[in-house]
Amino acid sequence: MGMVLRSFGGAGEVTGSKHLVTVDGGARILLDCGMFQGRRKETDVKNRELPFDPAKLDAVVLSHGHFDHSGNLPTLVKHGYEGNIHCTSASRDIANLVLMDSAHIMAKDYEWMLKKMPDKEAVPPVFDERDVLKVMDHFVTLGWHRRFLLPGGVEGELFNSGHILGSSLVKLTRKNAGGGTTGVLFTGDVGRPGMPIIPPPESFPDVDYLICESTYGNRKHDPIADARTQLAAVIRETAARGGKIIIPSFAIGRTQELIFFLHLLSDAKEIPELDIFVDSPMAVNATGIFRIHPECYGESIRKAFLDHHDNPFGFERLTYITDVEKSKKLNDRKDPCIIISGSGMCEGGRILHHLKNNIADPRNTVLVVGFMAQNTLGRAIADRRPSVKIFGDSYPLRAKVKILNTFSGHADYEDLTRFVGAMDLQRLRRAYLVHGESDALESMKTRLLERGVREVVVVAPGVDYPLE
Repeated sequence: MGMVLRSFGGAGEVTGSKHLVTVDGGARILLDCGMFQGRRKETDVKNRELPFDPAKLDAVVLSHGHFDHSGNLPTLVKHGYEGNIHCTSASRDIANLVLMDSAHIMAKDYEWMLKKMPDKEAVPPVFDERDVLKVMDHFVTLGWHRRFLLPGGVEGELFNSGHILGSSLVKLTRKNAGGGTTGVLFTGDVGRPGMPIIPPPESFPDVDYLICESTYGNRKHDPIADARTQLAAVIRETAARGGKIIIPSFAIGRTQELIFFLHLLSDAKEIPELDIFVDSPMAVNATGIFRIHPECYGESIRKAFLDHHDNPFGFERLTYITDVEKSKKLNDRKDPCIIISGSGMCEGGRILHHLKNNIADPRNTVLVVGFMAQNTLGRAIADRRPSVKIFGDSYPLRAKVKILNTFSGHADYEDLTRFVGAMDLQRLRRAYLVHGESDALESMKTRLLERGVREVVVVAPGVDYPLE
């Protein structure tokens, strides 16, 4: 008896995480069901047309609530999935927020395109808010280290992955014919040690097979200890030019980390007294979720704020914006300020309007604080292309672009190598690499082999891999 892995997304690419584990006997367990991001028409087809029959799935386990891991769950249910979706309580709350926000943005973008771009083909939403309401009935929440039963005689268990609030490593265990067990660990996304809010990835029991993310398999981050200093320097330099700091930011995790550091910098008077705006209804709601899940916090945030009964996500110069008209008024401001807005890869939402209105001004800075996947507007900006397309029109990129790798919520190649190296490499039979671009995957494969992993396989989409 055994299991087989087949990936339908997040294989040879970063977005659209979907990994199917089929158990001998027929049970089918899907790990994550994320949305693809990139070229509009190409990704629309991939997101609408699932490469498997959702009605034949027996269970889903969600590693965390980020859009590229949870974003296509409504399509799953819309096309016949009737089983449970297992995850932590915090991941369930975040997924609810992500999916509702995505449905709202897709509807608004479709409405805008019909109105403003009648000569171009508008893309209707993949799902709507009613589909999101249906999918939320399928969630079953668990704490870390609470074992749960899955179809096919598989036992599941979640461990803290240190990536975002509630994010998990997923362990699957099944008894084999010889009386022993076969253990499989799916990393989802692995975080970094030393982050300001989320505790580091925890150690876990040894396994026979590893399905490991490789987002930064060929890159090393600047130390997180430098984040505060680097952020302050960008703000001071831009303010001195009379410009705005525009920050495309993931609403969940990255925005709260930025607020944490901006709070510290403001209290210490290390930056000018600028107005700071979080212009994202989703980020506002996500921050509320952070407030109700302190069980997921690390020691840094406890020592800095919670022990003194302060709110780490609120201070005098910070304004949260949800109202559309107030969002539009930000573009009328001529004085220096900081605008944090979503989406993180600049693929939708209010950040597009802020970029459209500010990207051509050389006084301004676009501050990149997260991973930008290929074929996204965010990647075009990070690559500093002379001009970029926003809402179908070209705009010159004259604003300064600054990339801060200190803020990444993903483990870099050193972190991942240490993470895997801490396992019992005599027991580990094979590591399967997913969730990375080709250079990152090949680099990570080389590093793990050098570290002593017996066999490392870069997963290709649609191919069966044994988990015997």
